[in-house]
Amino acid sequence: MTSWVPDIALLRRPAYLSLADQFSRAIQEGKLQNGTRLPTHRKLADELQLSVQTVSRAYEELIRRGLVTGEVGRGSFVQTRPREPDPPYLPERLGELIDLSILKPVCEQLHVEKMRQAFAWLAETLPASSALSFRPNTVFPRHRNVAVEWLSRCGLAVSPLHVNLTNGATSAMTVALMSVAPPGSTVATEAISHHTLVPLSSYLGIHLQGLPIDDDGMIPDALDEACRKGVIRAVFLQPSVINPTATLMSAERRGALAEVARRHDMAIIENDILGPLVEGRPPPVAALAPERTLYVTSFTKITVPGLRIGYLVAPDRYAAAVANRHLVSNWMATPSIAEIATRWVSDGTALELVNWQRRALAARQRIAADALGGLAYRSHPQSLHAWLPLPEGHQEDAFVSQARLRGVAIAPGASFRTADSGWRPAVRISLGSTTEEELKTGLGIVASLALGDPEALLLAI
Repeated sequence: MTSWVPDIALLRRPAYLSLADQFSRAIQEGKLQNGTRLPTHRKLADELQLSVQTVSRAYEELIRRGLVTGEVGRGSFVQTRPREPDPPYLPERLGELIDLSILKPVCEQLHVEKMRQAFAWLAETLPASSALSFRPNTVFPRHRNVAVEWLSRCGLAVSPLHVNLTNGATSAMTVALMSVAPPGSTVATEAISHHTLVPLSSYLGIHLQGLPIDDDGMIPDALDEACRKGVIRAVFLQPSVINPTATLMSAERRGALAEVARRHDMAIIENDILGPLVEGRPPPVAALAPERTLYVTSFTKITVPGLRIGYLVAPDRYAAAVANRHLVSNWMATPSIAEIATRWVSDGTALELVNWQRRALAARQRIAADALGGLAYRSHPQSLHAWLPLPEGHQEDAFVSQARLRGVAIAPGASFRTADSGWRPAVRISLGSTTEEELKTGLGIVASLALGDPEALLLAI
C-alpha cells in the first residue's frame, strides 16, 4: 500500500476526473510505482471525504487510461508497463453518447434493405463451390475477373492473376506487410498514418519509421534520406483522402515517391480503400510503379460496412509470397460475402451505392463547414472525416475527455502518430457515423471546446 494520497484541496469539479488526474501525475512523476496497491474505494473515500461512487469513477477512469488495473478480490494496482494500445474509437456506443470516433460511411435503411435483398438472392443462387470448396482457386476465378472491372474504376489495369480476394482492407494490409517486410526489417510511412499500422507492425516484428509530411503527403526527400541512412524494405502510403489529414496527394508527388522507391528497390503498399469514391483523383501509385506496388482497396467504407471484402493486387515478384501468407493467416476470403460483392459490381449496385455515398458526404461536409468554419480543420469533399489540429494551448487528452463528458466521442490524434517530431495535438472527427442532427450537435460541442479557453478545460479535469 502506498503512503502517497491525493490532496483534497486540489480537487476541482468534476471531482472524479480531478482525482484521476492527481493519480496520473503521481504515477508519471514516480510517486506511485508499478505494482503499487491503491487504497480501497471506501478507505480513500473516507480519507478524502468523498462518496464511494466518486472514487470508483476515478479508478475506472484510471483503468481506461491504462494506468491502473483492477483485480477482483485483490484490489487496484498501478500499471506503468507497456500495454495493448487502445483503439482511437469506442468499442461500442455507450448510452446517449454521440459517437464521432469510429470511421464509417453514411448509412440509412436503404443499405440494410440492399443487404437483405442480397442475402435473399444468395439463398437461392449460392454456387456449390462457395459452400463446399476449401480451394481458393476453385472458388474465386469468376470473382477475380469481375474484380478487374472494379479495379479499372480505381484507375488500375491488372490481370485477374494478380488479384487476391481478402476479408477487407485490414486482412489485405496484414498480408501485404508479411509479404514484403520480414521480422526485424523497417517500413516507412507518413508521420500521421493508419491507426492499426503501429500495433500491427509491432506484432509482426517490423520497425515502423514515420517520415515528415506536408500538405501534399509524404515528402520524397525525407523518404530518400531514410533509405540512404538505412535499409527500408517498404513504404506504406495512403495518398487518396483516407489518411487522417484527408490529404489528396498530387500526381507529381505520387510520381516522385514512386521514383524514390524504384531507385532504392523497395516495395510500396498503397492503401486506397475509398477507391472510385474520390472524384478527380490522380492515378494510384500502383499505376505508376506496378512492378513493386501492393495495392489495397475494399468496399466497407464506400458501400455497406457489412460487405467485408477487399482486393489485394500483387505484382509478379510478390505474388507467391502474398498467396502463401494469405493462406496461413486467412486461408481465403469468405465465399458468401465475395458472391455478394461480385454481384454488386456486375449489376451496378456497388457503383450506385458509391454515388449515393458521395452525395450523402456532400451534405455532411456542409454541416462540418457550418459548425467548424471558425477553425483551421482539414477535410475533402469525399472524406468520411475531418482532421482538427487543436488551437494553441489545448492538450489532446483533456480535449477528448471534455468532449466525452459533454456527450461526444472523438478520436485522439495521437492514435495515428508514427513520429514525434513536428507533432501538433489534433483530433479526428467522423462525419458519417451518426445522424445529421446528432452530427450537428456533436460538431457544435467540439467547436465550442476548440474556441473556448484551454485553461478552463485543464481546470475541469
